[in-house]
Amino acid sequence: MAQIPGQENKEKTTALKGEQLDLLSRIDLDELMKKDEPPLNFPKTLEEFEYAFNEQGRLRHTTTGEAYVFNAREDLHRWNQKRYEALGEIITHYVYQLLETKCNLTKEIVPVDATEEEPRSFIYMSADAMSNPAKLLVLIQGCGVVRAGQWARRLIINQDLDSGTQIPFITRAQEEGYSVMVLNPNENHLEVERPAKPTALPSPEASDEPAEKRERKDDRESKKRRDFYEKYRNPQKESETEQIPIRENGSPEEHVLYAWDHFVSKAAARNVFVVAHSYGGLSLVELLIQREAQVKNRVCAVAMTDSIHNIWHQDASKSIQEWLQQHCRNWVSSPEPLDTPVEPMLSDCPRVSAGTERHELTSWRSFNSIFQFFSEALQSGEEETSNTVTTRSSHRTKPDHDHNHNDL
Repeated sequence: MAQIPGQENKEKTTALKGEQLDLLSRIDLDELMKKDEPPLNFPKTLEEFEYAFNEQGRLRHTTTGEAYVFNAREDLHRWNQKRYEALGEIITHYVYQLLETKCNLTKEIVPVDATEEEPRSFIYMSADAMSNPAKLLVLIQGCGVVRAGQWARRLIINQDLDSGTQIPFITRAQEEGYSVMVLNPNENHLEVERPAKPTALPSPEASDEPAEKRERKDDRESKKRRDFYEKYRNPQKESETEQIPIRENGSPEEHVLYAWDHFVSKAAARNVFVVAHSYGGLSLVELLIQREAQVKNRVCAVAMTDSIHNIWHQDASKSIQEWLQQHCRNWVSSPEPLDTPVEPMLSDCPRVSAGTERHELTSWRSFNSIFQFFSEALQSGEEETSNTVTTRSSHRTKPDHDHNHNDL
């Protein structure tokens, strides 16, 4: 059959386009964004980053005085994100230093019986955390990259230390006679580099082609791929890592339960108060489910800030729901003024506005209201105890002196 003129060239062109599309389909689009990416080597200290916190606790460039700029390099989102994360790690250790120097807190290793070889985490405690007989404040953050002492990394970097850290809560609590425990629910594992897997070589028996012909073909294919990928290559290959869980602290819920069993429940304080943000509220409800009698006996009041707990999904009992109604308040993100009642979604703790629609700001905006709530809860509890004692005393039978003179 005669071939139509030009058909052969058209078929070759179509085949070539198909081959190019096949090569394109093998390229991760993220890789295309990494072309000409600068090295992922970032400073290790704030000074090297050329940033510092000023007297107002705001992060500013030491030369220009400007706030942190995320897009330091245009059209290089991954590089900018990695730079931001590197700064975030520095911020984490900076906050640890403030907890130790400004707040005079000390680290307590968890698990308490951890060996030198196994992964470990820690919490922070005031010197009187186990001995203060009156009041203990426990702070539980949300989930994510934040570590002990932080509410939101974004606020620390872009706004100030007061709004993004737990330090104002700690200092206010200490001024009002509370002891303090700062939990660390997101430090759940040790991340180690995974050994590179050896590349498996194809078996010579895998093909019926002569070895010499197969090698020439493989060389051509390899060169074609190398030439194509060279345009979009990313020379920076991130190492693969694996996570080794910390014993009995492998999740936020486990950590909160462990901290309760080994620290909070053993503290001398008659009244325990809790501030739980976001996922911290879920972990607190899980603690209630696991240690209901203990928590009810020790905890005076719980302040949640935009908590994501769910009494139905977490299968909280009726008695827990009733306790939350009486002892808990949730400051939620809302356009309404601070402390304005907000319609409850479920029949658990009352919800009020935090005076902001930004989730990460709810703890800071409700700061004063939370301590007022704690004061009222403590006063109410003391009055209830006093009334109970008075009632019991009034029902006692007066001693008969005529029958008790022999005891003199």
